[in-house]
Amino acid sequence: MNPEILKNIIIEGQEILRMVSPVSRNFEFEPHARYVLVGVRQCGKSYLMYIRALQLIKEGHDIREMVFINFDDERLIGYKASELDDILKAYSSLFDYRPILFLDEIQNVEGWEHFARRLANQKYEVYLTGSNAKMLSKEIATTLGGRYLKVMVWPYSFPEYLKANGCEIDHNWMYGAKRGEVERWLKNYLLWGGFPELILFVNKRHWLNELYDKIILGDIIQRNSIKNEMALKLSLRRLAENIKNPTSLTRLTAMVKATGISTNVASVSSYIEYCKEACLLFSLENFASKFVERTTIRKHYFIDNGLLNIFLTDSETTLLENLCAVSLHRKSFQDEDYKPYFYNKEVELDFYLPALKIGIQACYSLADSATEEREVRALLTFHKKYGLNRADIVTFSEERVITTPELPINVVPLSKFLLSL
Repeated sequence: MNPEILKNIIIEGQEILRMVSPVSRNFEFEPHARYVLVGVRQCGKSYLMYIRALQLIKEGHDIREMVFINFDDERLIGYKASELDDILKAYSSLFDYRPILFLDEIQNVEGWEHFARRLANQKYEVYLTGSNAKMLSKEIATTLGGRYLKVMVWPYSFPEYLKANGCEIDHNWMYGAKRGEVERWLKNYLLWGGFPELILFVNKRHWLNELYDKIILGDIIQRNSIKNEMALKLSLRRLAENIKNPTSLTRLTAMVKATGISTNVASVSSYIEYCKEACLLFSLENFASKFVERTTIRKHYFIDNGLLNIFLTDSETTLLENLCAVSLHRKSFQDEDYKPYFYNKEVELDFYLPALKIGIQACYSLADSATEEREVRALLTFHKKYGLNRADIVTFSEERVITTPELPINVVPLSKFLLSL
């Protein structure tokens, strides 16, 4: 690698840092830790690194200590692990400080983890990001030897989204005009998700389509050398259209083949795994399933409602259920008691939290009496078999308690549900 290119990138990174206007997120860095930040593209990983750098400068570090290298930079295409040490050499030719390293999308460099371990052994302060969930795997953790804290980064949660849009709330937010303001933002969040940069764009669908194409092409197709691109894309479309339904690999394969595209179960299974590695999808298991079935019949959700919505038209209940799934999945990374399952046997239950014995149904509205009866019956049937401490039906805006002889069922507005997690 030409050292002049690396020098330019280092200086450019410091110039960008001078222009960053920090917006706080719900995350605190440990003062003496190294980090691996992993999440879907554009979720805010790089921005968290800039926030950390500004914190360090505020604590007395010099901006010239900061080294930002983004391995998505076209000047670094094909960069090899054997060349990573050139970063330190280029920096030492510019400055006499000990660098603080911020290495963005480092998963693009095969074997990066060995360099990361050496940096830790040499007591460098290091922050890494990547868009591949494999970076959280046990294999990578073993190589890193416990020298880094691994953190999953997400697009904005609803509280973060409100704050980023200047909507400050307190404990009385549900009364008066503030409740209407929160619901207006909630409609946007439900439709378009929480990618931080998306807030700045008027044509949100176009921005989301561009991001989706980049994830599909760069993080999935190219990385995994997929040749049957149409089968992959159709698999994702069919998953998006069937968010609310448990989907077996056999059924999904049949849906793709019904369009005339040739594929097989093994390929479709690989496509789903690749999408999960790219942090685009995650899956929930059926609490009622036998162990073998838990790996083959699952409900699959998109990591952000905006990415799901580009496939849909007029599917408010689907978006509401996906958003509930994302929020519970996210919460489970902080508290394992919130690990969600679905239940599909005698009845269908959207979410069950076994550790807390909480059952949750997601339904946009209970205005139709038949819909209410169906959702209540599912919760009561499940309660009779397993025993629930709490039963909730999450709707967009309705709030009340349905009294039954067995247990009260709370009808919870989506805003309260999201702000409580």
